[in-house]
Order: sequence, then C-alpha cells, then structure tokens
Amino acid sequence: MAMQKTRFYRGSILNPLDDKKYDFLKDGVLVVKGEGKKSKIKDLLPLSEARKKYGKEMNAANTTNFGSSLILPAFYDMHFHWVQDDVREMPKDSLLGWLEKYTFPTEMKFSDKKYALKRAKEFFRKLSKSGTLGGACYSSIHEHAVEAAMDHVQGNFVIGNVLMNMNSPEKLTQTEEDSLSLTKRLIKRYGKKHSFTPRFAITTTPRVMKEGSKMADKAKCFKQTHLSETPQEIDFVLSIYRKLPGFEKVSSYTEIYEKTGMLGRRSLMGHGIHLSDKELKVLCKTQTNIIHCPTSNAPLKEKGLGSGLFDFKKVEKAKVMWALGSDIGGGPFLSMFDVMRSFVDQNKKAGVKDATYLKALYRSTLAGAQIMKHDEWSGNLEVGKDANFIVIPLKKNIASAKPEEILRSMIIPHRLKRENYDSLVKSVYYRGKLI
Repeated sequence: MAMQKTRFYRGSILNPLDDKKYDFLKDGVLVVKGEGKKSKIKDLLPLSEARKKYGKEMNAANTTNFGSSLILPAFYDMHFHWVQDDVREMPKDSLLGWLEKYTFPTEMKFSDKKYALKRAKEFFRKLSKSGTLGGACYSSIHEHAVEAAMDHVQGNFVIGNVLMNMNSPEKLTQTEEDSLSLTKRLIKRYGKKHSFTPRFAITTTPRVMKEGSKMADKAKCFKQTHLSETPQEIDFVLSIYRKLPGFEKVSSYTEIYEKTGMLGRRSLMGHGIHLSDKELKVLCKTQTNIIHCPTSNAPLKEKGLGSGLFDFKKVEKAKVMWALGSDIGGGPFLSMFDVMRSFVDQNKKAGVKDATYLKALYRSTLAGAQIMKHDEWSGNLEVGKDANFIVIPLKKNIASAKPEEILRSMIIPHRLKRENYDSLVKSVYYRGKLI
C-alpha cells in the first residue's frame, strides 16, 4: 500500500470557530496528509512545535513557506446567482425595477446552450480565484444552464434552476408541469447537489412550491428562495396571494412559505431584512436559515439595491441561524472580503456594536458549512477536515498584529477600489491541491 504524502504549509494561520472564538498562529504550520478526496488536515500547530513533532519528516521538498501571508479557510457564499454576472454593476434603483430592466433580459440569454457553457466556464473560474469553494447558487430556468454550472463549479455547492410560473416575462415563464418534471429530473441526476429554487413567491405558484418542496424534502435536498428583501416586495407578494384560494387571510410573507412547505432545516431564505417578531419565531421553530447579503442590500451609492440594514442582533436573539452571501448580481463583487467589509461598515455607520471582521469571517466560512451540514468535514481548518484553504499576502508588520486588526488592515485599503478584493487571494487549495 502506497504511503500517503504529507505536506506542510507555513504562515500566519487564522481559523474561525464561532462569532468570537478562533485559533490564531502567528507563525504556524498547517499539516495536510493525502491527496484529492483523501486529503485531510492532520495538524495545526506553531512552527516550533511542528519542528519538534515532525523532525526530519518536514523538509524543503514538502514544505511550502508562505512567509508573512495569512492562511484562511476557503469561503462559503450562501446566496448568489451565477447567471447574473453581467448585471452586478448595472445601475440600480429598486429591486423589482432592476429585475425587470436588467436581470430578466440577461437571464434570457442562457436559453442558448453554447452561451451558457461559455459563461459557466468563465464565471466559476473567477469564483474559485476569489477563494469561494462552497455555498448555494441560483441558476436560470434552463436545464442546460444548471448542467453547465454543475460541470464547471469547483467545491461544495448546491445549485438550483429558478422556478417561474407567474408574473414573469414570457420567455422566462414555465408551466407548472415543466417546473415539477424538471425538478424531478434534476433531483434524480444530482441528488443532494440540487437545490429546489422557487425564485420567490411573486413568480412561483403555490402548487409548484408545495409539490416541489415534498420532492426536495424526500430527497433531503436544500430549498432556497428570497424573503422580505424590500417593503415594496412584501406588499406586492401579499397583494397577489390574498387573491389566491387558501391564502386569503395570510398575514405575512413568511406565512406564505410556511403554508407551501418551503420552511425547514434545509431552507435558505435570502435577505430576511424586514421581518416581524412573529415571523422570526416561525423561522426559529422550523429551523429555517437566513442568508444576509450586505453588499446587495447596501445603499444605491454603494452599488447596492438600498433594501435596508439586516438586524443581525434581533435575528440572533430569535435564535435563527444566518450566514453571509454576495447575492451576485444584486451584490456588485464576487469576493467575500467585500461582503465582510460591507457588513462591518454598514453596521458601524448605524452605530451597531459587535459587527466585527472576525464575526464576518465566521459567517463567511464555518457558519455556511454548519447550515449545509458540511461542518464535519469543511468550513474551517480543524484537524480531520478537508484541506480547503486560501492564502493572502500580508505586510510583515501586519502579520504579527491581533486577528481583528489583521483582517481590518487587509480589507480597509481597498474599500474605494472594491474590484481589488477579487484579486486579494493569491493561492487557493481545494482538497489539498493548488487550483
């Protein structure tokens, strides 16, 4: 039997454990054993201890010294639309207006199989380069676009085609039978990698949500959609549903999803900004997760949709789990560093305490893995997990600072040139392999 290779990666290592706890090694060594699917983190320890423990086993041939660079776990982006890459920096005024003017026409292009394939290759290469190797992704309505995404994504993702049966442009409208038969096919083909994805209650009929939810639950697939992003959206949703049989007396957006079987432990609700205490109780009771997208919700002058500030303290008090997402293309940039910055900046401007970079790091990595039940083998740099990590060069004087200050000094300089965040990551490792 061939010996499994062991490799050593030296640098400053920051390993998030929760909102406030972390492991930090100023001069540490990440020990990785095996290759490919069998590649696991064997150890995480200071350089001095690594030299004692591994002695001659650790040599120039099997050791990569990143110097003063920072080693972090790879990111989880828990809410993004890969087919909206072209519209992420388009002018924005309101959610519904932006969808109609830019997003829907862009998604229509994916009806072309060759176009979808070309864009999938480009997008998922960019996503990997930005350090994101896990999360939840929305595709267009087209089956071949989902296939292209599945073929080219690298990492631990669930992907679903948006379902649109009503209040949608003609070229993006499916029949209920089309939606349900496609859902059945994709679950059969991709199993738990498929995510059941009604675009939102405005565009997806109750029957499709109810029957599709049952299929997804039976297959133990994730379900994802949008919830309470803007007050105008909420008003529109309620005006539609109160005219539908069985929904005449619905009191909230959340209740619509509750009645259609969309809530649950494997449910991901994008945004969740404008929620009542009663709605949060329902989300808690059903163990439904909220995915917060700060760059998308940010003010218009910051290239967001101006949807409002997510009250993470209220959500945590209600014991609802949440993680961060970029919401490409409502969010303008792929990098989770930009998402982390936006989360901290918006809360700081509003005078909200405890919105730290360390908290943002946890909500961009391990929190997503916990929601997806990947945390036994992914999400951070604990021993026994997959070796999925990223490397970011730092100035020597920064590398010896405290973790919050390291993250701050790495992120702040680029806040006026946010496109720079996409190239902060210099090396990306997936299952121990440099990709």
